Amino acid sequence: MKIGDILRKGVFSVSFEFFPPKNEEGEKQLFETIKELRELKPTFVSVTYGAGGSTRDRTRNVVRRIHEEIGLNVMAHLTCIAHTREELLDILKDYKDIGIDNILALRGDVPHDRPDFRPPEGACRYAVELVRLIRDRFKDYFSVGVASYPEGHPESPNMEWEIRYFKEKVEAGAEFSITQMFFENTYYYEFIELCHKADINIPVIPGIMPITNFKQIRKFASMCGATIPQFLIEKMEPVENDPEEVAKIGVEFAIRQCEDLLRNGAPGLHFYTLNRSKATLQIYSAIRELIPVKDLYA
Repeated sequence: MKIGDILRKGVFSVSFEFFPPKNEEGEKQLFETIKELRELKPTFVSVTYGAGGSTRDRTRNVVRRIHEEIGLNVMAHLTCIAHTREELLDILKDYKDIGIDNILALRGDVPHDRPDFRPPEGACRYAVELVRLIRDRFKDYFSVGVASYPEGHPESPNMEWEIRYFKEKVEAGAEFSITQMFFENTYYYEFIELCHKADINIPVIPGIMPITNFKQIRKFASMCGATIPQFLIEKMEPVENDPEEVAKIGVEFAIRQCEDLLRNGAPGLHFYTLNRSKATLQIYSAIRELIPVKDLYA
């Protein structure tokens, strides 16, 4: 079912993000996680796409298995910067042929192992161009989502620039957005206010990253420009080598973050699971009574 249609009905969305594993052991772990999280009846799940198209086949395999074997509503991430338009159209046609109708359209990062990388001739260099390509060739078949950055994309000089280019993606045909992870809700609320002032009215779903490995998330945050609150750093640093204590603090913080977002009208919650279920299950259990209930098929 198309995510845009679901959100237009006013359904509160709970969704989970996975990445394609590198080996059979990782794939087994992933599908155990998916089966556990399936019990929460997510609105949709999504599968990431590696820098430079490096996980093209693995992403497609996981998306297909979730769709055909697990029966969950699934969205495929698709990055465009390293593909020709013909390659992108082949990927999209393949997804259409297997029944996938949700795409997260992304520019994608430059491959870290290719410092001299240049987009191929005629490539979509930005996410807005991919959104336009999808709409031009597939009309309304796909429900198209895009990324948004409450603290600004690392390459953005300011939030005015950020909003201007976000609006271009919406005007090109994006129906909803999922944010980059953030840990201070003020950034999200300020971003939504800027969107409203710019007449951007699509649902913007907060991306939630439970901190279960402080060193790892701190690295992620520094790469994407997400601010970890100083008080949380001070709680985490003394126990960063104690996985259980880090996870306990991280889950408690994520619960409070989600409760605040729920009370302030967020249209959904998108959990970055890192292919594990425990933290997400704990958070969901703590907030489930606050989640608005509306019949998807009403």
